[in-house]
Amino acid sequence: MDLLLWITVGFIVIGFVVLASMKKSMERKVALIIENEESMESKQISTKPVVWWIVGATVWGLVSMFLIVRSFSVYM
Repeated sequence: MDLLLWITVGFIVIGFVVLASMKKSMERKVALIIENEESMESKQISTKPVVWWIVGATVWGLVSMFLIVRSFSVYM
């Protein structure tokens, strides 16, 4: 098999495992943020990790789609 195929499969599998393992933690943080919505002025709870997780998941999805399309164009 070609290197591009191994990179594509590895990137998708590793990314999926990382996102799935972080999902429960992010759900808890979102629930905590929603629960303490009125006390957000004190900045005790940061929303940055949740936003970066969403950005990372979006970038992972876009790169995965690009790699799959690239693999089809190379192997077909």
